[in-house]
Amino acid sequence: MEKIQLEQARSGSYLVLDTLKKLGVDTIFGYPGGAVLPIYDEIFRFKGIRHILSRHEQGSVHEAEGYAKSTGKLGVALVTSGPGATNAITGIADALGDSVPLLVFTGQVARRGIGKDAFQEADIIGVTMPVTKYNYQIRDTADIPRVVTEAVHIATTGRPGPVVIDLPKDVQEALVDAYNDPTLHLPSYQPTVEPNGLQVKKILSQLSQAKKPVILAGGGVNYADANQELVAFAECYQIPVVSTLLGLGAMPIEHSLSLGMGGMHGSYASNMALTDADYIINIGALTA
Repeated sequence: MEKIQLEQARSGSYLVLDTLKKLGVDTIFGYPGGAVLPIYDEIFRFKGIRHILSRHEQGSVHEAEGYAKSTGKLGVALVTSGPGATNAITGIADALGDSVPLLVFTGQVARRGIGKDAFQEADIIGVTMPVTKYNYQIRDTADIPRVVTEAVHIATTGRPGPVVIDLPKDVQEALVDAYNDPTLHLPSYQPTVEPNGLQVKKILSQLSQAKKPVILAGGGVNYADANQELVAFAECYQIPVVSTLLGLGAMPIEHSLSLGMGGMHGSYASNMALTDADYIINIGALTA
């Protein structure tokens, strides 16, 4: 792997912040602890990234979620090892369910202590595997720019979601005079960005035979800023639209084709439409 030389030796903590800044991140939410103090020392000196202090690690992740939802940018959270990392799980799981682009840095004990029941050690990679889009544990300081670049790309493309980067304390502290080329090369990660023409034809063919079609609009419509396209499609074929909770706003509530939100707390009209429908087109909503 090609190495990129630095003008002077830099710590892993500096590489974390420098890479984030280059990728457009300017805000981090976090709560300090022993295993991430090297990064906090660097934050104090680093220019261009704002840190917002929470009162609990779960709050850090929820704040990063709210930031991502309200701005459309990547939310970034920083928590310490062990209980700090496990406190973040609720927010991480929530971000996966809500398709929120989120990057969570968790501190970890030094590499020599991993797997030895060190003080405030937790297998955060194993714990977060079911509730993340992907996760990493960095064992080589020179890999930090590459991994952070990949993590941001994965979190923000395709169906957005949370990515965890576990950072051993000695990896944060180590100085390097070169780092591995961060150019993206992810042949196994190829999210679909163009519709399948045959599937579109199949949908339209089945729609032409439907007597009571319904569109179920989810949060993906809002995330993709595809509201106008949804309205145009519904109007073209005169199909009523039911929204999920996260899909609220995808279709103007005052529109004649809008039936409001479905589900337990939804409207009678929307739930009856879903119950009686002979063809449901799911746009941007998760399926069980």
